[in-house]
Amino acid sequence: MTEREKTLEAMLFASGESVPVARLAEALGCDIPMTRNLLASMAERYTAENAGIQLREVDDAFCLCTNPVYFPAVQRLLKIRPRRALSQTLLETLAVIAFKQPVTKSVIENIRGVNCDHGVNRLVEYGLVEEKGRLDAPGRPILFGTTEEFLLFYGLKSVDELTGIAGG
Repeated sequence: MTEREKTLEAMLFASGESVPVARLAEALGCDIPMTRNLLASMAERYTAENAGIQLREVDDAFCLCTNPVYFPAVQRLLKIRPRRALSQTLLETLAVIAFKQPVTKSVIENIRGVNCDHGVNRLVEYGLVEEKGRLDAPGRPILFGTTEEFLLFYGLKSVDELTGIAGG
């Protein structure tokens, strides 16, 4: 592992959250392509060693995450309650938000054919959905979209990958 990789690892560990690649490059004193190469090398090493951590890219930012293999031990240590599986209603609501974002509750309801207040509120509580602004229309309805937590949970780098999942 090079000194620059060690420095990147230390910065990501200390940040505790995702850091945009441009900010990492600036702090490292490198250009973005070199920083990306260093990050790719780190990610490959973590994978090859089946390390306890993984390097994940989310919306052109990077973060260190627990390797899912070791997450049960982390849950026991930190006394994290396992996340319950999402109900069919929540999954359908989340799918509409993910593919149509930013989207209002009325659009979600038109697509699903049922009230979505509970579903949207629960997804916000779970940290998978957040307010993304307001629509410039009468009543200024709230626009909802997915969060970084959504991307991490589903192993996506960005919402652009959803078009490949949907076959579009």
